[in-house]
Amino acid sequence: MGNKVIAIILARGGSKGIPNKNIIDVKGKPLLSYTIEAAQGVRDINEVWVSTDSEAIAKVAVNYNAKVLKRPKKISGDKSQSEEALKHFAKEVDFNTMVFIQPTSPLLQSKDIDNGLKMMNKYDSVFSAYKEHWVPRWTKLSVPYEWDINNRPMRQDKKELFVENGAFYITTKKDLLSSKLRYSGKIGICEMPLHRSFQIDTQEDLELIKKIITFPK
Repeated sequence: MGNKVIAIILARGGSKGIPNKNIIDVKGKPLLSYTIEAAQGVRDINEVWVSTDSEAIAKVAVNYNAKVLKRPKKISGDKSQSEEALKHFAKEVDFNTMVFIQPTSPLLQSKDIDNGLKMMNKYDSVFSAYKEHWVPRWTKLSVPYEWDINNRPMRQDKKELFVENGAFYITTKKDLLSSKLRYSGKIGICEMPLHRSFQIDTQEDLELIKKIITFPK
């Protein structure tokens, strides 16, 4: 039997920052549709699923030809961990490799996911991130954070760091259920550009991404 690869998008109904955030209109399309279509554009993904507790979200998912798994309310609250929903999904659906995608990343492209899947030949799990260029950071009390004001470092002298952008995580069913984490074992970083790493969490994020997205792609 071959390696069955699925994409799973977790999209619960509740959202305090932006009401109905996961299906809010973004340039004429529901937010959720962007990540569904990105996953559908990856040749090696066999099925695209949406896990949700919301009938409205489920309807949008079906309209965009995604499969739907009803998620229990007890693991769909504000304080529920994504891993709870992922484990629930893994126990209900047959697959070998999982691409966990967050619907708040509409700038994600099929080629990003494809790059991540190719890395699974060398790693046990992979996540998307962007490279961070060092800038001086300060605490609220105007104290330099992890740098010396008397010896300001050059950017090229600082350690190269990557920031999770939350767009996607890839792991196997076996490792997910054994580690109970979205990534484990030998972990690889799939780099994405900063300009496609923005997520929608606030109204300000939404307005920024609306300005970034242009049609046609």
